[in-house]
Amino acid sequence: MRKILIVGAGKSTSVLISYLLDQAEKEELHLRIGDLDLENAKKACREHPRCDAFKLDIFNSESREAAIQQADIIISMLPARFHIEVARDCLKFGKNMVTASYISEEMKALDEQVKEKGLVFMNEIGVDPGIDHMSAMQVIDRIRDKGGKMLLFESFTGGLVAPESDNNLWNYKFTWNPRNVVVAGQGGVAEFIQEGKYKYIPYNRLFRRTEFIEIEGHGKFEVYANRNSLKYQSVYSLEDALTLYRGTIRKVGFSRAWNMFVQLGMTDDSFSMKDSENMSYRDFINSFLPYSPSDSVELKTRHNLKIDQDDIMWEKLLELDIFNPNKKLGIKNATPAEALQKILMDKWSLSQEDKDMIVMYHKFGYELNGEKKQIDSTMVHIGEDQSRTAMAKTVGLPVAMATIMILNGQIETPGVQLPIRREVYEPILSQLEKHDITFKEKETEYLGYNPFGEVGN
Repeated sequence: MRKILIVGAGKSTSVLISYLLDQAEKEELHLRIGDLDLENAKKACREHPRCDAFKLDIFNSESREAAIQQADIIISMLPARFHIEVARDCLKFGKNMVTASYISEEMKALDEQVKEKGLVFMNEIGVDPGIDHMSAMQVIDRIRDKGGKMLLFESFTGGLVAPESDNNLWNYKFTWNPRNVVVAGQGGVAEFIQEGKYKYIPYNRLFRRTEFIEIEGHGKFEVYANRNSLKYQSVYSLEDALTLYRGTIRKVGFSRAWNMFVQLGMTDDSFSMKDSENMSYRDFINSFLPYSPSDSVELKTRHNLKIDQDDIMWEKLLELDIFNPNKKLGIKNATPAEALQKILMDKWSLSQEDKDMIVMYHKFGYELNGEKKQIDSTMVHIGEDQSRTAMAKTVGLPVAMATIMILNGQIETPGVQLPIRREVYEPILSQLEKHDITFKEKETEYLGYNPFGEVGN
């Protein structure tokens, strides 16, 4: 019996655990699920005979090390900043490891030691990062196999609400970690390259420098730049590409509205507010506005953000009930970002009948035999219900598949890595197609980077 330890049993693990339990008898697997909330871990096991649940505090080194020593492979589904605690133990006890998160600098620093021990630390094997890497490299490798030269690569992903559940003015609901949405884009400058020109977008301009994409059958979307696209020059071997740009997808109009919060300072996560537990929603927004003995909070908001009363932006604010004097934050020492998250969760949490949607779009520009061509590749996947969400499926399935492949020796290359090699992406993408996670491709004449039909640098 091969033992898989899953550390963390949050919402994102539902499909991951379900897939592994479905494969348990055939692959001779036994799952151990450790979570700080024992009832959460028990619920994830679903009383399956090949699954055990136990309470695990990852900051208790004794219990953490004991659990890792007993396993053949470890899946860490913790918040990204905690993976390193698990990784160090995996290195110490010679265990392979899988996570869906970006490779941190601390994780990257373990690479040589991991290789020396012949271990596989597979990271970035969820949806974004994960399916984006695999689907991109599949096309890039195919172009290069034919002798083509890459000129352009753009990649955008969004976790959105499905059209049938899209019933608010923001065209958005939380389908993943709300905190990640609130603090998106902070802590650095968005860096990318377009037609050979390096471009930079500071946080205060990020949500007003959006661009548009069209996905056949699903309409128009907007994208804003991810923090650092340039690191993928070396990852994808795109050092000679003239354009390299990665970003996040939202419905058109979201970013302009979100920028209101950015400009007021309500997404700041760097300081705590005094007496926040007693602060009303109205008090919260008023704390970012100038004092006036006569003007209302509503009037000050409109003046500061230059919003006309008949502007849809104003309607979006009203829809959030953000001027309510009776609703309390109830969070002690809250940062502005934490307070905003609380307000948004009142309105943007998925209801039981809601469905989510993952949208992914790649654009490849290349030259082959003197001709310049373009491939547009798109994937849209809609969730089934609140357990089998699109997000849980697109994160959990690749993690589960990679775990079994490592156990079976199908992934042997050691080191701290992401899934950009054929031995990883080909079988996983093939398996994902059986779960209706597929890409549609359209080839056209190469248009270059020109999102608005304009000419310039």
